[in-house]
Formats: sequence, structure tokens, C-alpha cells
Amino acid sequence: MPKILLVRLSSMGDVIHNLPAVTDLVAHYPNAELHWAVEEGFADLPGLHPAIGKIKPFALRRWRKQPLSRQSWREFQAFRAGLKAERYDLVIDSQGLLKSALVARSSGAAIAGFDRHGAREPLASYLYDRRYAVPSTLHVIERNRLLTGQALGYRPGALLDYGIRAPACALPWRPAGDYAVLLTATSRDDKLWDEANWIGLGRHLLAQGLRPVLPWGGERERERAERIVAQLPGAVVAPRLSLAEAARLLADGRVAIGVDTGLMHLAAALGIPSIALFCASDPGMTGVLAAGFAVNLGSRGQAPGLAEVQATLARALA
Repeated sequence: MPKILLVRLSSMGDVIHNLPAVTDLVAHYPNAELHWAVEEGFADLPGLHPAIGKIKPFALRRWRKQPLSRQSWREFQAFRAGLKAERYDLVIDSQGLLKSALVARSSGAAIAGFDRHGAREPLASYLYDRRYAVPSTLHVIERNRLLTGQALGYRPGALLDYGIRAPACALPWRPAGDYAVLLTATSRDDKLWDEANWIGLGRHLLAQGLRPVLPWGGERERERAERIVAQLPGAVVAPRLSLAEAARLLADGRVAIGVDTGLMHLAAALGIPSIALFCASDPGMTGVLAAGFAVNLGSRGQAPGLAEVQATLARALA
């Protein structure tokens, strides 16, 4: 039974993009023991896939805040020792960064990764024992699937399956009846969709009997959600959610509509009809991708209009 460590540290969208590769892997190696090294803030995500046996949290973001702290160094050394103790048969680094390659090297096992033309940081490829050529023009999900397949000697099939399920969570604040999840928040202001558009879309949803629910992360995002909901009687601002709670909320919704953010990719992964709005980036290689209804609208410098989103919503709900 092969014992394999998957290295995909961050961010939320990047972690989610590696999940279909797990489904492929266990289809070809059903007895494989799979572990995943991931930034501790995203540690709940790999656990949504039933094939992941152990999660190895990596706290680089926290350690960087106190690089000279004894506690940071103790935790880092314990992390490295824990990886070596597992005695992996293979490590697959699908992130292609120096930091992910160094994590992979910490295991002491053979490492598979992209060649220098495919790695996001070409120097990372020199730390791999096995390097594979994967076209950089493909969607990142397909690149991850092909890398994992080449490393283990199979070719992924046509079916795209994230293989995850949302955990059971009580959400007593959630509105009764059908609702739509509106993901209005993102880390960059240039990725935001205009608040007037969200209000117009919210009114359109309410007229169809769908109550908008708006999650948020930071305080600025909460304030934005509250401004929008103030114009939409019946809409709901969610409380602060864990990743597990967010997954449950998305899985039970009729549709998710949102800007380029990790939760938008989680919605697509959970199989909910998903409409992603791109205002400052190109969705070609990193947009939502799923076997079900998953549509990307807009592109760099060309935000989608309200009418286009409403027309796509009609298709999603049909």
C-alpha cells in the first residue's frame, strides 16, 4: 500500500484545485494512504475529502510573524520530524513554489513535481527527484490531475470529481426556504463587483423567492455586506463562519454567485450551481470548473454587467 504525501499549502482556491487529483488517485490506488501538508489556516479543506487520512498543518504564515521565537522554531522542527517519521513512498508537490518544495524535501522521501517550465517558481523544480512536463496553458485543476497521474503511472479520465462532501453543521440563523449565497468579498479591491450591482441582483433574487445570504471574512467585508443587505429586506448577513460551516451553507444553497475568491471555488467543488464574476483577472486557467453548472463571467478590466449575470442565473436555476 503506497504512502503518499500531497503538498499544496495555500491559498484556499489552490487547495481546492488539487482535490480532483485526489479522487483520480484513489480510483487507481484504492488502498493508498494519503496525507496532505497544508497551511494551518486551510487545514479543514483537505479533510472534506474522505480519502485523506492525515493532515499535516504547516504554520509558515504564523512563524514568519515571530521568526526568532523559540516556539516557532520548536514547532517547525516538530513539523519536519513528523514528516520524516512517516517514511513516505512518494511526495507530490503540485504547488511548484520554493516553499512547497522545501516542505516536500523535509520529508526525506522522493519528490515528484513540475519541470522548470511548469513550476510557478522554476528553481523549485531542481529540488524534485522526478520532474514532469505539463502544459502551462491548461486549467490549474487539469495540470494537477496530469501531474499526479504521471507521477503514479496513469492518465486521468474525463470525469472531473472533487470527491468532497460538506460536514453536518447546525446553522440556526440560516433563513428558512430556498436561498442564494452571494460572495461579495475578496482580498483585492479591484476584484470587487459594484455594490449597486449586488443590490440589483439581490432584488432580482428576492422577486424569485430566493433570499440572499452574504458571508464575510474581515470587518471591511462585513460592513460591505451590511450595506448591501440594508437595501434588501429579507436578505441575511451571515455570522462569522468556519470553513466547515461555510461548506455546509454553500452545499445547501440553490446557487452561489461571487467574485474571484476561495469560497467561490468551494461552491463549485460542492456541486452547487456557481457563477463566478471576474473583474480584474482572467478566468481561463483559474476560473471555476466543475462537472455541473459552473460559469465564469467577465475578465481582466471587463466586469460583467448585471443583465448578463441575471441571464446566467436564469440558466443556473432552470
